[in-house]
Amino acid sequence: MIGYVTLGAADFGASLTFYDAVLAVLGHERSFADADSGWAAWGAATGAKLFICKPFDGNPPTVGNGSMVALMCADDEMVRRAHAAALATGGRDEGAPGTREAYGPDFFVAYVRDPFGNKLSLFHDHSAG
Repeated sequence: MIGYVTLGAADFGASLTFYDAVLAVLGHERSFADADSGWAAWGAATGAKLFICKPFDGNPPTVGNGSMVALMCADDEMVRRAHAAALATGGRDEGAPGTREAYGPDFFVAYVRDPFGNKLSLFHDHSAG
């Protein structure tokens, strides 16, 4: 259903450092980066991608209230490692790895914000198989 997600980034270098570290834990390498345009991408040639960019309108990037990108992890340990990588590269903790009463015992999740305030969910759903 999702083709790609685009997040605004005010500091291209800091964004590359953050997303390279977090997405490497999930097994995704950067597939494109152009410092002149301020665009970078992660994901395979086919399938969903994550882009960072400078907004086309020239205004500073902003964070959407209620917006969040959920990144699927293979297991609980991957959630923990991705959360740690996010914090080590300028991310901010928004919820330590673990289950949440509201979601039930099968949904293991952590929440972080990237260096610019974009919210990410790092999750493993045990009920998905």
